Amino acid sequence: MGKVTTHVLDTALGQTAAGMAVVLYRLLPGGGEELIAASSTNEDGRLDRPLVEGDRFAEGLYEIRFFVGRYFEEKPGLAPSIWDVVPIAFRVKDASQHYHIPLLVAPGAYSTYRGS
Repeated sequence: MGKVTTHVLDTALGQTAAGMAVVLYRLLPGGGEELIAASSTNEDGRLDRPLVEGDRFAEGLYEIRFFVGRYFEEKPGLAPSIWDVVPIAFRVKDASQHYHIPLLVAPGAYSTYRGS
């Protein structure tokens, strides 16, 4: 069964990013977006369940938005983040696959990759 999952690592502190808000949208042809899911990372920097799976998961363009600005505001001793929201848009061509989209983030940098 296909699904979308994520996890977030705080590379400034060298730990998982617990308590970060994460939202998934389906980007609609011709503009617009459909909210699919909203969640927050747990103590392991992961979500307690996939952002989408099963019949709700279809081919198309999606965007995960990570609310990193709020997360770093709550971390004493760190510089404020230049990033407010990190959007990662990705295309699903086969909704039977697992799309794992992790984020590695610090106040001044971020990266992502397709995980497993």
